[in-house]
Amino acid sequence: MSLAGLRGRGWSDAMVSELLGQADVQGRDPRRWSPAPVRLYLLARVEAVERTPEFTAGRTSAATGVAAERRRRAVLAAIRAEPIEVPRLPAPELERRAVRHRHLLGARGPGGITAAAMARWQVGYLRHALSRYESLLDDLYGDTGRAEAERLLRRRLYEAIAAAYPALAPECRRRMEVER
Repeated sequence: MSLAGLRGRGWSDAMVSELLGQADVQGRDPRRWSPAPVRLYLLARVEAVERTPEFTAGRTSAATGVAAERRRRAVLAAIRAEPIEVPRLPAPELERRAVRHRHLLGARGPGGITAAAMARWQVGYLRHALSRYESLLDDLYGDTGRAEAERLLRRRLYEAIAAAYPALAPECRRRMEVER
């Protein structure tokens, strides 16, 4: 059973963590690409825990909100502390990879590429290359702090790209404004 399935049965993320602990199976979702791993729990174990008094008490516990806030603060602190390492590439290689990445995404366009378009493609490629940092958000599925954590992570990623490639700083600033 996935986290979404557990939530549908009345589980909160805090209850999953406290009562079920580690997932029985963890891996990548074969149906779609995502940097976040899929965590699955054995149905028999879920049903056994649902019959316990701890589960019933957990459904109405106010401590769930406190635990969620603690997780939110921990994730924000981890995002602030995580060093962001942007791949350093020579300009022609970055351009080649950005164009290839754009074509892999299915975009086709006219032969002439403007400098602004190339900057957008390069930032898009680098942002994709840094998608592994999105795993820092794994503990915040469905929580109110997720939007704040996503904004902070995006800002840190764009700041790191701008620091590594000063010529791309205007595009990074533009994206930070648009994606607020």
